[in-house]
Amino acid sequence: MDRLKLATVWLGGCSGCHMSFLDLDEFLIDLAGKVDVVYSPVIDVKEYPDGVDVCLVEGAVCNRDNLEQLHKVRRRTRVLISFGDCAVTGNVSAIRNQLGPGNSENVLQCAYIDNAQNGPRLPRAEGIVPELLERVRPLHEIVHVDAYLPGCPPSSERIRALLERVLAGLPLKLEGEQLKFG
Repeated sequence: MDRLKLATVWLGGCSGCHMSFLDLDEFLIDLAGKVDVVYSPVIDVKEYPDGVDVCLVEGAVCNRDNLEQLHKVRRRTRVLISFGDCAVTGNVSAIRNQLGPGNSENVLQCAYIDNAQNGPRLPRAEGIVPELLERVRPLHEIVHVDAYLPGCPPSSERIRALLERVLAGLPLKLEGEQLKFG
């Protein structure tokens, strides 16, 4: 049997989901024997590849770069898993949605002018700060999601339970305590 091509992606979030992934400890060794990790913030691969079997996507869609990355991931991935509460609901990343229309400018003003200690100014040079979307969105509002892995962050036990289902070719569903948010 061919080894599964596994990827993880980090959009607008804190990387806590990836930290929980690393908390898989010894299971990571078992996993390495069964999958090829082809893209992740924890490895040095610059371009998301074609033909990915399963991808765990952490974080909400907050800016234009996140949006473009998510579309690319969806096109190139068979099974996309919404990884953590930010990806599933927007969670903490979406707090800025409460600021209402035009909140992207308010966020930049707050971060780079109001709270700046040295040389307050908005970063406007190309490529410095990705263009913020007017509203932070969970993954399923943008693309089709095949499975949801809630938690902030999801526990390593919950991640392992879902990955074991992936490896066994079982339906990607969690039940009972595995569905807990937060």
